Amino acid sequence: MPVNQQILLDNRPQGEATVDNFKLVETATPALQDGEVLVRHHYLSLDPYMRGRMNDSKSYAASQALGEVMIGGTVGEVVESRHPKFQPGDQVVGMGGWQLYSVVDGNAPGMLRKVDTTHVPLSYYLGAVGMPGVTAWYGLVKIIQPKAGETVVVSAATGAVGSAFAALAKARGCRVVGIAGGAEKCAYATGELGFDACIDYKAHPDLKSMAKALKEACPDGIDGYFENVGGYILDAVLLRANAFARVAVCGMIAGYDGQPLPLANPALILINRMKVEGFIVSEHMEVWPEALTELGTLVAQGKLRPRESIAHGLQNAPEAFLGLLKGKNFGKQLVQLV
Repeated sequence: MPVNQQILLDNRPQGEATVDNFKLVETATPALQDGEVLVRHHYLSLDPYMRGRMNDSKSYAASQALGEVMIGGTVGEVVESRHPKFQPGDQVVGMGGWQLYSVVDGNAPGMLRKVDTTHVPLSYYLGAVGMPGVTAWYGLVKIIQPKAGETVVVSAATGAVGSAFAALAKARGCRVVGIAGGAEKCAYATGELGFDACIDYKAHPDLKSMAKALKEACPDGIDGYFENVGGYILDAVLLRANAFARVAVCGMIAGYDGQPLPLANPALILINRMKVEGFIVSEHMEVWPEALTELGTLVAQGKLRPRESIAHGLQNAPEAFLGLLKGKNFGKQLVQLV
């Protein structure tokens, strides 16, 4: 059996996460039992939610256990199978974690899914046609519920979720405005992803400046907002929200180092009779088939062309992950493992 490399959570962050929180180890790959499948991972997904799991605090999911392989989505190839549903050579997506190989119970529902790479590249199943894409779909379709002609805004606009959000919202006839970090990302948002406008938060680093930029980009106000960041950006959106605006709260990356993120003027939620709803996409598996079908079609039609940032080698996953938390990635952050 092949030797496996794994990255474990060695200790919990005190404030900002560092590479010293992780530990790279080598271990033997266990022999398969009946019903099990051995998968060689080709790509590992890095996502902001992983930072929250590193804390030992109350959250929507259990904390990442110390001394265990870091959680994470993976795509790869079946190399050995003792399950009739999976054959060597099958391309699969699952939650294999930060390691080169995983042994998966082929009978466990939702743990391993075969994918078709005829029209969709394998890596896209970790982004546009995977969990991030479905996240964008659920927040837009089920919470914001946009009507043609409405203005919707998304923060972290050029990441895996934001790029899918733009394609989905444009398909529904919306005006779509993004918020991203840097002129290059904003040019990509409007030039390639189909955003009608994109605001560079680095050029608008405070509430007053961001609210002014949103007023210019959204002359008819904001009807729907997909929240990935929190902090002063959310405060600025609330100032520009229309009556009966809807906010889908997906992430609060500005607060992942443990500090609470207060709202400057929560009364605006009442004044504008707004709906603010947080969600976890894994709790809504019933929508995944519909969402993945639409996302795959948008990719095949060339209407969703996500960019990927790819680090090479498992040993470089921690550094790439810390860069993701600081917005250094451009598009979906992946680690190539083969």
